[in-house]
Amino acid sequence: MEALGLHLPQLIAQIVGFLVLLFILSKLLYKPLLKVIDERSAKIKESLEAAESAKEQAAASQEQMQEDIRKAREEGQQMIAQARDVAARFRDEEMAKARDEIAAERAKAEADIQRERDAAIEDLRREFAGLAISAAERVVERSLSESDHRDIIDRVLDESGTIGKG
Repeated sequence: MEALGLHLPQLIAQIVGFLVLLFILSKLLYKPLLKVIDERSAKIKESLEAAESAKEQAAASQEQMQEDIRKAREEGQQMIAQARDVAARFRDEEMAKARDEIAAERAKAEADIQRERDAAIEDLRREFAGLAISAAERVVERSLSESDHRDIIDRVLDESGTIGKG
């Protein structure tokens, strides 16, 4: 072996030194290094799991938001429909009130017209009675007493009332 340049005691010393160094490095460096690598691997695994959980929560939140948006749209559509119904009812009520007011005004106007017509007819009767008395006085050429006037007026009014109504 010496021909190869190897000395056995030196070789054994180097092998022993290497084994001691390997033992020391494995205890002081390799195991702590493996421990750090394992811890880092566990942290990465936890981070991946947390990311997956966050992704699932985000998807669930997205679905919940979509559901909330859908419900809000439905509620909005219902509110619009209710507002339209209320507006239609209000319009119908106001139209009915307007019709009632118009009918009341029409009835009042008709009553006023009837009253004016009756007053005009009464005025005409009085005027006619006065003209009839004047004509009768001229025809008879004498003045009639108050009771005679009343009798003639009543007869003329009765006759003209039946003529006017007939």
